[in-house]
Amino acid sequence: MMGAQEKKVMAEIDPKVLSHVTVVNNVWKVDAQDLYYRELNTLLRALDRNGAEKVELHSVFGQRYIGTDLKTNLNIDIFGTPGNDLAAFMNGPRITVHGNTQDCIANTMNEGKIVVHGRAGDIAGYGMRGGKVFIRDDIGARAGIHMKEYMDKKPYLVVGGTSMDFLGEYMAGGVLMVLGLNLKEGEKHRARFVGTGMHAGVIYVRGDVTHMGKEVKMVDVDKGDSIVIEGLVREFCGYFKADFDKVMSKKFMKIVPYSSRPYGRIYAY
Repeated sequence: MMGAQEKKVMAEIDPKVLSHVTVVNNVWKVDAQDLYYRELNTLLRALDRNGAEKVELHSVFGQRYIGTDLKTNLNIDIFGTPGNDLAAFMNGPRITVHGNTQDCIANTMNEGKIVVHGRAGDIAGYGMRGGKVFIRDDIGARAGIHMKEYMDKKPYLVVGGTSMDFLGEYMAGGVLMVLGLNLKEGEKHRARFVGTGMHAGVIYVRGDVTHMGKEVKMVDVDKGDSIVIEGLVREFCGYFKADFDKVMSKKFMKIVPYSSRPYGRIYAY
């Protein structure tokens, strides 16, 4: 028998889209194959508004903006490869991706959590203002660009592998952590221009980097840093079944900016 929640959602959604949906034990299962990204996101917003708690998206193949602007504690499991801007402007849900993601995940995300069992593309965490992102493997270029803290919110982006160039570019707040678990003994993180234009926030690196921007410096972690690092590493290991002691056995360093206004001298007033 159809419940009140199902009736409300079904009243809002095109019957063609509903043909892709089944509900089993209060889990909304969506076959996203052949669903246009707008149709899929309209469905997700209807579920979000009407109190759904658990959604599974199957056969996802590049649909953009999944999770954008959702506001509740909805749990979304994605099987496949979501397209650009996953969880843009998101305000609360938890998204688990069983695979890789494309570019710009967590774009200006305010709250919520993303756990990626794979890789992520370029500009992950662009302008991110709150919430947490955990990526099991590598990320592309410019991860954490323009990350910032907003009022009482603080963003966290944790990467199990390594990064391409311009990690933390123009970073203005929050925490970036790169673990390099796939690097060989003695191998450095290969990203160049790490922290270019960075003027706030912190980047924690497990191991050493090849090249940094001239606006930043690498320093030892202190007791407060160690508490943050251990907490994030423990959470990462819980999601991806990694060995906490093994991860923590290698030295962490901290990258911080020299100046709060690295380009102030070139501005015209």
